[in-house]
Amino acid sequence: MPEVEGAKPIPNPDAAKPDSSGGGHGGKAVDATKYVGTPAVGTSKAAAAGGVAASGPANTDVDRRRRRLVWVSVTAFLTAWFIAFFRFFLPRTLFEPNTVFKIGYPSEYALGVDTKFQQKYRIWVDRTPDRIFVIYARCTHLGCTPDWKPSENKFKCPCHGSGYDSEGINFEGPAPRPMDRAKIDLAPDGQIIVDTSKLYSWPKGQPSHFNDPGSFLPA
Repeated sequence: MPEVEGAKPIPNPDAAKPDSSGGGHGGKAVDATKYVGTPAVGTSKAAAAGGVAASGPANTDVDRRRRRLVWVSVTAFLTAWFIAFFRFFLPRTLFEPNTVFKIGYPSEYALGVDTKFQQKYRIWVDRTPDRIFVIYARCTHLGCTPDWKPSENKFKCPCHGSGYDSEGINFEGPAPRPMDRAKIDLAPDGQIIVDTSKLYSWPKGQPSHFNDPGSFLPA
């Protein structure tokens, strides 16, 4: 086509396209725009490179305390469960106080009632002019522990008012019979040895066992 005088040349749009066949710039393709893919959440470096703000949970003191509380709760639950599971396989035994024990020498006891072993062994040591015996501190009505009233010289049950004299013989209230007496003997070392697994009683309307061998020591 003949050129028109004074006209501007029309740019060829194909001339601005890079040669995809490897021509120009040393045979390498020109990367006009560097592509940055969407960064993974929480990757601060990738997010910053792509111009995207980093995102994720803030590690604040409150969050740390909550996580600690959750772990403590879980650990406590698992520990309790493990103890309960382990306890299931253990034998269920009851530990009771020894029924045979020493209470000292006969010379340590004066006339009257001695209550120093009431809390530990549930007994009273009673000395009369001719004998020493041990009363088992259990009311024969419903099994309560009576109180010794030295000013009244008697035992008084706080449950239903049963009364016993200084030797444990019932005389008032609903108690049907005297309190029992424990087996008593002298150990080889001369001390008094008591066995509360062996009791001597005086059943109502029947002969007394308070004079049986083992129910007292001669004073």
